[in-house]
Amino acid sequence: MGLDLNYNEGQTPLDEEEKEGLKIKSITTQREHNEFEQLNIEKAVEWIIKTNSKPENILTEKFIKNLHKKMYADVWKWAGEFRKTDKNIGIKWTLIAIELKNLFDDTKFWIENKTFSPDEIAIRFKHRIVSIHCFPNGNGRHSRLMADIIMESIFAKEIFSWHKSNMVKADETRKKYIIALRTADNGDIMPLLSFAKN
Repeated sequence: MGLDLNYNEGQTPLDEEEKEGLKIKSITTQREHNEFEQLNIEKAVEWIIKTNSKPENILTEKFIKNLHKKMYADVWKWAGEFRKTDKNIGIKWTLIAIELKNLFDDTKFWIENKTFSPDEIAIRFKHRIVSIHCFPNGNGRHSRLMADIIMESIFAKEIFSWHKSNMVKADETRKKYIIALRTADNGDIMPLLSFAKN
């Protein structure tokens, strides 16, 4: 019996080849999958605390990939590798590295020139990286963790509360998050910034 995943609105379905990358073959339900991923993500948070990354190392492709790998390596063989197929959301997969470099350059410019407040820079980064959709799966949680890392490691500020939710469950909190993301897609970042702070 294979892995049977139910996708909430705004989640990216995995193709069959990506599903084959599941390391723990005993996982067959969405609930088990979420539990294993959450345990792995907690290890990633410990790694972040231990590494105490310098700001100049955070805005790099290497850090982005390492973070995703730390978040999902116990669950997926392809953790930390950019996707190699197009998805229902995100840019064309062949443009990921280019768009990511543009995002790093823009973010460094925003930081150096104080273009936006620290929390707005972190949320703009989060929105752009989730729009690029670097990985086959886990982009939402990865992007939220990146926003928190930017707040803490680059700006020495408190991390976001994200409504104290990991947004895995299809509940009202997730609905608000998806609406805020779509509003940001249309150029208004403020609802997403407000959501992150509550």
